[in-house]
Amino acid sequence: MQRSGLVTAGLLTLSPFAESVAATLEKKKRKLGVQLFTIPKMVDEDLKGTLKLLSEIGYREVEFFGPYPFSAPETIERWKGLSAQLGIKRNAFYGYSVAEVVAMMKEFRLKSPSMHLDLATMRKNMRQTLDSVAPMGVKYIAIPAIFEDDRKSLDDYKRLAEEFNGFGEQMAAYDVSFVYHNHGYEHWEREGKIPMELLLEQTHTDHVKFELDIFWMAAAGADPIDFLRRYPGRFKLMHVKDAAEAIRFTGDGGTPEQWMALFPKMADPGTGVFKIKEILAQASASGVEHFFLERDLTPTPDTTLRNSFTYLSQS
Repeated sequence: MQRSGLVTAGLLTLSPFAESVAATLEKKKRKLGVQLFTIPKMVDEDLKGTLKLLSEIGYREVEFFGPYPFSAPETIERWKGLSAQLGIKRNAFYGYSVAEVVAMMKEFRLKSPSMHLDLATMRKNMRQTLDSVAPMGVKYIAIPAIFEDDRKSLDDYKRLAEEFNGFGEQMAAYDVSFVYHNHGYEHWEREGKIPMELLLEQTHTDHVKFELDIFWMAAAGADPIDFLRRYPGRFKLMHVKDAAEAIRFTGDGGTPEQWMALFPKMADPGTGVFKIKEILAQASASGVEHFFLERDLTPTPDTTLRNSFTYLSQS
């Protein structure tokens, strides 16, 4: 179904305001984008129209989430149930080929510096994935979450660190870096060690980078500014959203039920309790290059997209 009222026909033009904002962001060396899990139904129904809208608002980057045609079979199967719950009918790239997506991105002056990919696909289809997305110019491929069987003990995290180094070495041949995205459970102390710190300290600084999700880090009781200060240069990407009130997981943050229980607590950046401006300032000082709005499954897509861009571009 096409979103007929979403965009107007004709060539893309930016308003004087959008051009001014773009110039300001360039001076700040801050690139604003959208993780598409913020608006999954919109991209499912009309990818091209949604990309055009994002560009017209002023965003310059997008981050895709899977599964994809090259994803591992078990990943595609696992997503079927979730997709049905979300009302999403298709997987990325929503009926389009990579070449068609690249053409859309070029038309609307957008880039996709990063994408999310699951662990199973990295283990089984790494080369196919890298070959498939090479035309998109992706520079970072991130794991958004790890299932419980792979993170039961501190030794599991040590093995993951070694595996992440291996992924990073494979990706380096394509001028791509492996990225780990925090989700909360890696801040739960195990055998006297914080797994998140272990991953930061035992992975290769050249090939393994990190994407800091400020909401999930706060839900785990950790401080984003503290991690940015202690590990400069390691976090290259950031997921930005706010919280309507103080948040904490009911447990160790290790299950989807705990994540989804906090979805209603999410808020547009600048409307909640997080010190967004301070976090952004420290992020820029610590080497974060790409800032993605990610308010998971926002109930107010148009408001979230527009108000968040206005706030983030002025912060």
